[in-house]
Amino acid sequence: MTVDDSQGREPTRKLARKLSGAPPRLKLPPKATDTHMHIYDDRFPGRDGGPPKPPLPATLDDYRQLQQWLGLERTVFVQGAAYQFDNACLLDALERFSAEGGEARAIAVVGPRAEEAMLEDMTRRGVRGARHMHLPGGAVGFDDLLAINARVRPFGWHMIVQFDGRDMIERTPVLEALRGDYIIDHAGKFLEPVGVDAPAFKALLKLIDRGNCYVKISACYETSKSGPPGYDDVGALCKALIAHAPERMLFATNWPHVSAPIDKQPDDGQLLDLLLDWAPDAAVRQQIFVDNPARLYGF
Repeated sequence: MTVDDSQGREPTRKLARKLSGAPPRLKLPPKATDTHMHIYDDRFPGRDGGPPKPPLPATLDDYRQLQQWLGLERTVFVQGAAYQFDNACLLDALERFSAEGGEARAIAVVGPRAEEAMLEDMTRRGVRGARHMHLPGGAVGFDDLLAINARVRPFGWHMIVQFDGRDMIERTPVLEALRGDYIIDHAGKFLEPVGVDAPAFKALLKLIDRGNCYVKISACYETSKSGPPGYDDVGALCKALIAHAPERMLFATNWPHVSAPIDKQPDDGQLLDLLLDWAPDAAVRQQIFVDNPARLYGF
């Protein structure tokens, strides 16, 4: 498949997204939930301030194929950073997915002065949280986190928070001030993986112990230095998190893996199968894939 994103240069050869393959060894329980993925549709332009959209679209039809391959049923659409505060693509995907009989929720990006009518409308349509990404390309930073939390909490929304986990101790006072539930993305997103005895990782465990912090087991490939197939450095953190508080863990594909070039994307089936090692107990996997997201998102 050839896609011309060259802006006057010769077209480059791009591989198609891998949306199917050998069946995963892990057989998921009914109602298994993907709690973090993105749609990038060419009908919706990217917005200033965000990173470029991926060179290949990642459509709802594409994602449906991925779901069938992996055995996932429920989905949480998360606003892609390329769209900044424009949630049109997110809401379109949520509406179409639900119209097709799928069970879905969504996480939008809003500011601290978001209008009440807009928040009411998005809540009615299935939005259940606000995204905060304190990394390059994110639409809102830590300075606005508590104000956004206060703005959306009356609508039953939670926060999802992403930042360099090495700053966990520095960020702890603000995170402890959040009201209601919140999620820390991508196993803490330690941009340089740390050990399980590192102060920053222990700070994450203490946040979980407060009773309103969830963590997504996801995107190990983004920060791992040891790499596939086991991503052993980040895998050690995922194992420790699951062992510490399985009732607070969530699974996510992080599809379509926008941080990785198309020709070097991780295999989603192999990523899923890592849970056989990280969470070998079927009852724990039932919590991670079904029970915890059902409680948090209201499925």
